[in-house]
Amino acid sequence: MSWHPQYRSSKFRHVYGKAASKEKCYDCVPITRNVHDNHFCAVNPHFIAVVTECAGGGAFLVIPIHQTGKLDPHYPKICGHKGSVLDIKWNPFNDFVIASCSEDATVKIWDIPKHLLTRNVTSPKKELLGHVRRVGLIEWHPTANNILFSSGYDYKIMIWNLDTKEAVISNPVKILDAHKDVVLSMSFNTDGSLLATACRDRKIRLLDPRAGTVLQVASYKSHRVNKVLFLGNVKKLFSTGTSRWNNRQIALWDQNDLSVPLLEEDLDGSSGLLFPFYDSDTHMLYVVGKGDGNIRYYEISPEKPYLNYLMEYRSHLPQKGIGMMPKRGLEVSACEIFRFYKLIPTKSLIEPISMIVPRRSESYQEDIYPLTTGAQPALTAQEWLNGVNKGPLLVSLRPGSGAVNSLPQFLEPEPLMKTTDLSQHQGRGGRMPLEDMQKPSEIEDSRKQLKVEEKLPKNEQICLSNGFDIFECPPPKTENELLQMFYRQQEEIRRLRELVNQRDIQIKQLELELRNLCTDTGSY
Repeated sequence: MSWHPQYRSSKFRHVYGKAASKEKCYDCVPITRNVHDNHFCAVNPHFIAVVTECAGGGAFLVIPIHQTGKLDPHYPKICGHKGSVLDIKWNPFNDFVIASCSEDATVKIWDIPKHLLTRNVTSPKKELLGHVRRVGLIEWHPTANNILFSSGYDYKIMIWNLDTKEAVISNPVKILDAHKDVVLSMSFNTDGSLLATACRDRKIRLLDPRAGTVLQVASYKSHRVNKVLFLGNVKKLFSTGTSRWNNRQIALWDQNDLSVPLLEEDLDGSSGLLFPFYDSDTHMLYVVGKGDGNIRYYEISPEKPYLNYLMEYRSHLPQKGIGMMPKRGLEVSACEIFRFYKLIPTKSLIEPISMIVPRRSESYQEDIYPLTTGAQPALTAQEWLNGVNKGPLLVSLRPGSGAVNSLPQFLEPEPLMKTTDLSQHQGRGGRMPLEDMQKPSEIEDSRKQLKVEEKLPKNEQICLSNGFDIFECPPPKTENELLQMFYRQQEEIRRLRELVNQRDIQIKQLELELRNLCTDTGSY
């Protein structure tokens, strides 16, 4: 009898972690010494925000993403809290709005100016008052605009609707009072219709956030949970915690049956927390250890063994917290599929770590970049509160495809397609191919962006330095950078010319079909 080893083909088998060079790190950053078990860092394509150490009250820094190197010791802070800041989260649909919560029992919403900060920001855009004890956790809803969840040491989860004109909101739209202890972690499913929580009583709960009802409870005694995470649309939950023998442990659960985990695995005997991150596009799961320098990564599969270990990124520098760049901020030309921002308080350093798929070709790799979550909300706050569920709006990461930047507060309805376009596609079978759907949207998005820029008053214009947007593209400092920018512009001009030519051909085809249609109707 012969033995056949099980080979598993995977595009991500050889993914490796690459730490940024010293010049691309953020140095001399006074990272907080707080022992609260949170990320302490939030990242979007424009800014990196990090909770900082300060005397009296709480504060955090907001640094433009391209402003690497040594930080000015007098760099302005966001400092309106009276107690230590415990958590910060960027609005997923507006890159210039951030939420923070603190030991002073408040949640504050901040507008970050588009120009460089010149002085401390002390007055928030909105203040949420409802918790009676410190607020340790906040989460934005993944598809509905301006819906924020907050969890405090009063054992309550509060749902806030920020679509109001009041600067101080004291009445949440819903209070979830289903926990008997402090909530340690919150996670939404893809459309935000379900909420999973990990509590200090070591139980995982699955809730309907609008009804406020507990759908399921996992009280598996040999796994003491700390963090819980929804794994996209695969109907599974992932949790990290400790075993009975205080070993760090991971577990995988079936969303429909939380009585016993599908899989349970001890990792090591370290005492630090494990932060899980999931990429639903690549089905890769990252487990980041607090207090050590390791990042383990796995691939999730729908069949057994469910969890396939890939590799481990190791570093001798321990991380205090970790930030994660959204997919729309990655460098697709380098085949980067994930990027962490590692907080190293012993060196006052923030170190970017890129997870890269090794490929020889420098062209866009469509197989590792499927359509991903964009920066536009699928629902308004009121629609979600009324019971509507909708998945996230997806965009392409292909350079020049458009609609990947978050434009603040300028949501416009999608224009209706012309009847000639509809009739053309209906004649082919009633379904529009994905490519044909994306191409008109590219033009519409660019037109929208031009309209938005025209509407902006002078004091709201994006800060430019010698014609360059300092957030999107800093001015070149060396001759090599200047040449690279020149080549990029040439490539962009070539691509736009090709796009215009394609549009001309499409217009001629449509005119011809319209003429044929008129001739056919005339003959009848």
